[in-house]
Amino acid sequence: MPRPSALLAVLAPAEQEEFLPEPLFSEIRGLATDFRLVDPVKTGEADFYRTLAAVDPEILLACWKTPLLPAVLPPRLRYVCYLSGSLKKIITRAHIEHGLLVTNWGSSISRIVAEGALFHILSCLRRAPYWTISMHHDGGWKNGNSQTASLFGRRVGLHGFGSVARELVQLLRPFDVSISACAPDIDAATEKEFGVTRARSLDALFADNDIIVELAPLIPATTGCVTERHLRLIRPGGVFVNVGRGPVVDEDALVRVASEGHIFVGLDVFTVEPLPPNHPLRGLTNVMLTPHLAGPTIDRRRDAGAFALRNLHAYAEGRPLEAVVTPEVYDYSS
Repeated sequence: MPRPSALLAVLAPAEQEEFLPEPLFSEIRGLATDFRLVDPVKTGEADFYRTLAAVDPEILLACWKTPLLPAVLPPRLRYVCYLSGSLKKIITRAHIEHGLLVTNWGSSISRIVAEGALFHILSCLRRAPYWTISMHHDGGWKNGNSQTASLFGRRVGLHGFGSVARELVQLLRPFDVSISACAPDIDAATEKEFGVTRARSLDALFADNDIIVELAPLIPATTGCVTERHLRLIRPGGVFVNVGRGPVVDEDALVRVASEGHIFVGLDVFTVEPLPPNHPLRGLTNVMLTPHLAGPTIDRRRDAGAFALRNLHAYAEGRPLEAVVTPEVYDYSS
């Protein structure tokens, strides 16, 4: 089968270095008869549009810095291989409806996000936010009232059961935890395969577990679905972690409950990002905060690059692609 006619890679230098370290980048260069590389930060949006029209590529390799594609695409453009996950800033639903083939990083980084969730769970149980602030700024040291907790033997509830949740199940296995999950697609076969129990309801998930991990997709049905009532079902000393999507949770309610200090909270995502400097979640010693970096870590962005390379090879060879973004998948994406 002939090689694709032209491949336009629109990558900032850091994106190229992190997602496509050698030999990945050289292998991609050799996939098409005509390969072009454009730095969208250096050239700017207007130059990108001119280059896109002039090159008229069959394949566009894109990432975070790629501008929104024009409504009318170049005539030869067939496939957008997106290195990252959320692509609504560069592609519209109409592009996909009109036949544009699009893939993203799929589940290639799920294990890294799951690792981020585990980090937040352990940080909360060991009271890392409190001790970090206390020891760095207040001369703190353990005392008779020091409280820490272990993950071993705990009950963990997962809201959502996509690829990240399934990877997290594997990471939790050595801790001998019992796991329940609340998601519409969990059936008896899924329970058996992953060794989890389907929660009767979202209320039951929050009431029956020591640790809740928020991993539900952000769609109209889930926006704000975790309410103050759910958060208050968590027993004192319990843990709530969100490495999924911020707006799934009523953040004002989360602030109220967290401010009382009875539960411990680990957050990587927020309703408004970046988190405002004066946000009331900042400074709470029972709240662990990270700035939406659960995954992929810089050293593992190459996993997404390797996944993209496999898809590019599959496209060139006429084989089915993985992580294809259909209109339905687009709607569920954040």
